[in-house]
Amino acid sequence: MPFSPGDHVLTRITDPTHHTRVPRYARGRIGTVVEREGTWALPDVNAYAPGAQVEAVYSVRFDARDLWGEGSHAVVLNLWESYLEAVG
Repeated sequence: MPFSPGDHVLTRITDPTHHTRVPRYARGRIGTVVEREGTWALPDVNAYAPGAQVEAVYSVRFDARDLWGEGSHAVVLNLWESYLEAVG
């Protein structure tokens, strides 16, 4: 499902035994898509099968207070589409 700037997304809760680019502090959190960054190989799979899976990558903004309960700043993460699901 393609996302657009301004869309609210939820990061999937996952705990794979292999590499993933979703930081633990951002799993299961709601963020806002800032922009689409292009299409790139999914690192989770690329380490074992180079080029096997490519996906859209999005810059997603999270307010610090939503991640850690405090703070007035924001964090922007580049996240692959399969890490995200639509909210609302």
